[in-house]
Order: sequence, then C-alpha cells, then structure tokens
Amino acid sequence: MKKNFLFLAVAAIGFASCNSGFKKSDGGLLYNIHEDKEGANIKAGDFVVMNLVVKNDADSVLNNSYDQGMPVITAVPQPQYKGDVVNGILLLSQGDSATIRVNIDSAKAGNHIPKDFKGKYLTYQVKIEKVIAKGKLSDQVFQGRVTELFKTETAKMEKAEPGKIQKYLDDNKLKATKTASGLYYVITKEGSGPKIGKADSAVVNYTGKLIGGKIFDTSIKEVAQANKGLYNAMRPYKPIRIAVGVGSVIPGWDEGLQLLNKGSKATFVIPSKLAYGQQGAGPIPPFTPIVFEVELIDIVHPDPNAPKPAALPQMPMQQPASK
Repeated sequence: MKKNFLFLAVAAIGFASCNSGFKKSDGGLLYNIHEDKEGANIKAGDFVVMNLVVKNDADSVLNNSYDQGMPVITAVPQPQYKGDVVNGILLLSQGDSATIRVNIDSAKAGNHIPKDFKGKYLTYQVKIEKVIAKGKLSDQVFQGRVTELFKTETAKMEKAEPGKIQKYLDDNKLKATKTASGLYYVITKEGSGPKIGKADSAVVNYTGKLIGGKIFDTSIKEVAQANKGLYNAMRPYKPIRIAVGVGSVIPGWDEGLQLLNKGSKATFVIPSKLAYGQQGAGPIPPFTPIVFEVELIDIVHPDPNAPKPAALPQMPMQQPASK
C-alpha cells in the first residue's frame, strides 16, 4: 500500500496559482485546511480512506479518485523527506479536507521525483473519508479492522455500480440496449454484411475509458496523443486482431463484438462482472463499469484449407483444487 501512496506523490504537479490562504511547513510544504473536524490527527501506521484530486501547473486533472469510482485506501507511511505530502496528511483527521502543495525542489532533493520533472508544486486536494487508527491495538485486531474496512468499501462499490451505469447512460443521452448478461450497447454506425461469428477474428479499433471519462487505453494514435500520459512512442498504434468467442478478451467484448458486422461502430458499457470484476486491473478499480468505443474494421474468416495442427498427446484432466 505504501508504494501506491508514494506513486501518487510523483504522479502530478500542482497549481500555479497564488498561495493565498496557505500555511507553510518544513521543506516548503504548503497546506490549507478547508474542513477541520473534531478528532485525533492521523498518525503514521494508521489506515485511511481518502479521495484525491491531483492537478498540474496548467490546472489539468492528472488523477481523480472520484472519476475512478474508488477512494485511495492505504496505510500511512512515515514521511520520507522534509515537505513530503505525508506531512500534510498527518495534519488531518477523519472528515477533514485540505489542499496540500509539495515543493518540487524538496521532492527532487529527496529523490522522490525525476530530476527533469517540470513545475513548481505537487498539489493534492484531499478529503479524509475514514481513519482506522493503530493506536494501542494489537496487530491482530488492527488487521481485522482493516480487512473489514476493505469489505465495506468494496461492498459499497458493488452496490453503487448499477446507479453509475444508469447515470452514465442518462448524462450521455445513450439509448442503449441491454442484453441478458447485462451488457449495454449502442450501434452508432451500421455496418454491412453478416455479423461476426465465433470462428472468426475481429480487426478492431477501440478506445477504453472509465465512466468518469478518463481514457485508459486506445489503439488510435491521435487519441493517445491527445490524452496526457497515455501516449507510448514505442507502441505501434493500429487496429488489433482478436479471436472472437474463445475467451481471449473480457466477456463484454466477446459478446459485444458478435453483435456487429463489418464497418460497424458501437459503444459498449460493460459492467464489472463482464470486465474485471472484484479484482480490477491496472487503472480500473474493483467493481468498476467501463466504456469502449469500438469500430469493427474487418472480419477475418478461418481458412478451411489450412493444415490441421498435429494432435497432442492426451493428458489426464487436472482435478480442481480442494477448497
């Protein structure tokens, strides 16, 4: 959990606006507490649930836990250097909100940010939602409370998912069709010819995003370049080819692609049970619905004259692990 916390500390730069209303601490740290609730301040070793919005000098949002649909849940580490954002977190208690600005020079001096990183501040808008204080609790009791916290937070996300999907559809005025599995789809451009079949391969351009709008992946170079931090110069941006109906992609894609014919464009709104479920994946939190804009460029049919693969020796079936 500490790595995730420190990753956020090097993920973005802060506002370039004036520092009016801010107090100054060691290492050039600036902080402005907007809500100051009663209660003990957070201590290193405590566990916190907090929402974060991170912006750069151009006021562009680089990280937003609200858009991701999941707060940051982490153990609070010891500060690693003077002016560390952790020092600002330790000034807060449950229910507090604040803006914390970390001086870039202090972060560079502590080797917690690349030397060529541009900007004057790392800035966080923080809302402390919940604190599990370690205090004098035994490790066993403390870990039990942390485990229960994770269960509670994930249960909240699972319960909220249908509402998030409906809000996305309403906000974007999408008249989507819902399949029996729970996939929502809208055909935005009709193609021609027969629909793709299970034995076929799809050649697809796509853009994937969270329902908050943040794009996490795309096969289209121009889209990647237009979204800061997404473009990878080493990646060959082009349509991908995938086998359909064989489980090589998430279930929402397997089902959705079979609704299309060549030339079709569609929007898939995919619930987590047809995507990455309770585990999540990379930038996709647990129980998070995702959206894909897809274009079926081509359908590749299997070659009936292709040589059959050599038969492999039959192996005993693996027995399922006992529970």
